Amino acid sequence: MEGQTKPQASLTRQESVQGQPMLREFFLGFIKIHILHHAVRESVYGLQLIEELSRHGYHLSPGTLYPVLHELEKSGYLMREERLVDGKVRKYYCATPLGEQALEEIRPKIDELVAEVLRN
Repeated sequence: MEGQTKPQASLTRQESVQGQPMLREFFLGFIKIHILHHAVRESVYGLQLIEELSRHGYHLSPGTLYPVLHELEKSGYLMREERLVDGKVRKYYCATPLGEQALEEIRPKIDELVAEVLRN
């Protein structure tokens, strides 16, 4: 129709994730892979991951992150180790052999997907 414009979808990343459950699931997938990547390289803990993911635009609360870590642990991709740090117990997570294998299988798929998506 003449004179009418299409409504624009100009949501921020946080608004769009909260407003669209499927989009939230996509981002959670990226976050899981990111966690696995870091846990393969070194042992990581929750606050460290929250800060790292924040640098990439993922603003997670502990209430979102810890269930993801527990899910990855329960699935056998991460192993938890408790360490005493400054008089407090801190939970560190590192990748298991299954987690390392999963990341190796994921990498070529990520390469292929990124190449295809960015080829536009």
